Amino acid sequence: MDDAGARTLRLTLKGLFGSVHDKFREQVRLLDGGTLNMRPLPQANSIAVLIAHTLGSEREMIRAVRALPAERDRDAEFRVELDAAALLAMLDQADRDLEEHLLAVTPADLTEMRPRGDRPPQPGIVWLLGNFGHAREHLAQAELTKQLYDSRM
Repeated sequence: MDDAGARTLRLTLKGLFGSVHDKFREQVRLLDGGTLNMRPLPQANSIAVLIAHTLGSEREMIRAVRALPAERDRDAEFRVELDAAALLAMLDQADRDLEEHLLAVTPADLTEMRPRGDRPPQPGIVWLLGNFGHAREHLAQAELTKQLYDSRM
């Protein structure tokens, strides 16, 4: 892959991840803390948890593709209780991380095989596209959680 192709991919991925961030923001701005932290079922996740987990996974994946260390407490992401201001701040930081790290991805980062934990190595682009799909799944869960909350009233 040449530099121009890599640049196009970086900008495209930044736009895709950024659109997920924007849609999460739309959810957050409409909701109070009780709604953001409501779990529709005992084993289900709140909107706050879905956002924290999605952003933690995204940050870890982008750094892994760049072969950079990433500290993450995945279990803690599933215990958060956050208000709108904290979630919006996390989304703003995620946008800055996209600028700093995703736009710095090299052609080699996109094409070379990269390990992730105990999973088999894959090209960086595969990891990034998979993570985008993961983010969209959790966005849909957050939207459904809001619908479930609204139907209770």
